[in-house]
Amino acid sequence: MKLINLKSCAKLNLAFDLIGKLPNGYHEVRMIMQQIELCDDVCVRWVPDDSLSGVMIEVHTNKYFLPTDRRNNAYTAAEVMIEKFAGKRRGTVRIDIRKNIPVAAGLAGGSGNGAAVLHGISYLWDLGLSVSELCGIAAGLGADMPFSVMGQARVNAELGLTADPMASSCALAEGVGERLTPLLPLDSLVVVSKPKLSVSTKVVYQGMDKVFIEDRPDVDAIAAGLRGNDRAKVESNMGNVLELYTLKEYNSVLYTKCKMAENKNIGKVLMSGSGPSVYGLFTSRRDAQEAYDVMRRINDETYLTRTTV
Repeated sequence: MKLINLKSCAKLNLAFDLIGKLPNGYHEVRMIMQQIELCDDVCVRWVPDDSLSGVMIEVHTNKYFLPTDRRNNAYTAAEVMIEKFAGKRRGTVRIDIRKNIPVAAGLAGGSGNGAAVLHGISYLWDLGLSVSELCGIAAGLGADMPFSVMGQARVNAELGLTADPMASSCALAEGVGERLTPLLPLDSLVVVSKPKLSVSTKVVYQGMDKVFIEDRPDVDAIAAGLRGNDRAKVESNMGNVLELYTLKEYNSVLYTKCKMAENKNIGKVLMSGSGPSVYGLFTSRRDAQEAYDVMRRINDETYLTRTTV
């Protein structure tokens, strides 16, 4: 038996802009995505077994309500890798996921788990796939998964991919999220707070089709600010157009954002993805801790963390 333990980190959107709708019905986006240290722990095992006729998949989690079949991104990621690369191998891919990231929170927790399986199988089967090759596979599995592949290559040194030019904890994502350009990361403390509800990305996208977008994040200015280590430029141009729908439809998300913004010496406050998680940026550990203490009294799923660099 061979195994690898991987950090499956959450992501935040420093910018989220909807450009339009593609002929296939998917939404075209421009996003800047930033990985944070809040992570799930994913163990991928390869157990050879010549008594089997092919490769089996087992998924186990510490959350009773999570599916362990094709409804789980980790399972579908394993299926794709087996279809492409199993060859004559016989045995079981066992995936154990310890969830720490809130579920259905706009933080790419499930996408990250899928990305970890792509990395894990590539490593355990000695496939030698580059980050770009893995991102290509991930693009067919979910909009956030290619970025998760990039970020995990950066933080999981045991994969041997940290020197890959596409290994990055921050990136510009275009198209439907599959066209990725690495960026220098934002170095910041972060408080993340998720209200006690889940928000459907599909429902938010459908709702956005009826929303007029007047103010948009300046994605290019944020990228320039990251390259120049200009935090003020980054924060002043951040934004998430999906707030136009989610904050209007879900009072608890609006309340969370308003309460987060009241904290002392806080920088930018923004919803991540389609929500409902809201985050605030801090430079001071003391201020971040005080904000965490306040937000934890409002929402149980509140976390003090930092960006990965």
